[in-house]
Amino acid sequence: MPKIAIALQQDFADWEPALLMAAARYYLNCEVLTASPDGESLTSMGGLKISPDLSYDALVPSDFDALVIPGGYAWEKGKAFDFTPMLRAFVRENKVVAGICAAASALAESGILDGVDHTGNSLASHQRQPGYHGSAFYRDQPQAVRAGKIVTAAGFAPDTFAIEVLKALELYGPEAEAELSGFSAEHRGRA
Repeated sequence: MPKIAIALQQDFADWEPALLMAAARYYLNCEVLTASPDGESLTSMGGLKISPDLSYDALVPSDFDALVIPGGYAWEKGKAFDFTPMLRAFVRENKVVAGICAAASALAESGILDGVDHTGNSLASHQRQPGYHGSAFYRDQPQAVRAGKIVTAAGFAPDTFAIEVLKALELYGPEAEAELSGFSAEHRGRA
């Protein structure tokens, strides 16, 4: 059973990992665990109160298949966790690493995007990160970008983010495609 870690922090954007978490857990029988810096409860931007499964200290790459980091206001408030050592450790272990919204800029800061195609909220947000040297590989597009086992997306693309993370985990087959397509069709606005 694939095991996915979702690294949350105070004021995380709750909608960004939601579709991925539901599809992975409910439809694909993955183990999805949430973590916070100290394992203590936190609240999302939307007011969702979370009691995480574990702390960041327990996010050992050998125990997981993927590390997923949603964005949120922690970056804008200057209170974001420094994910650099954790991200580099997961990449060294050849695990899936994914960041959406401001978390894509955390991947940029870590240096892991310097030689791979990627996206995010904007190139400018990545360029504000002192550790980033990957401007030539930035793709300004509305869909998530997957480069091997690294996935990035802008905050407005949680649907393609979920799909690309599942593809990176080699879980996006006919069943996942049918479920996510059905979800999309069912929840599209009707006239």
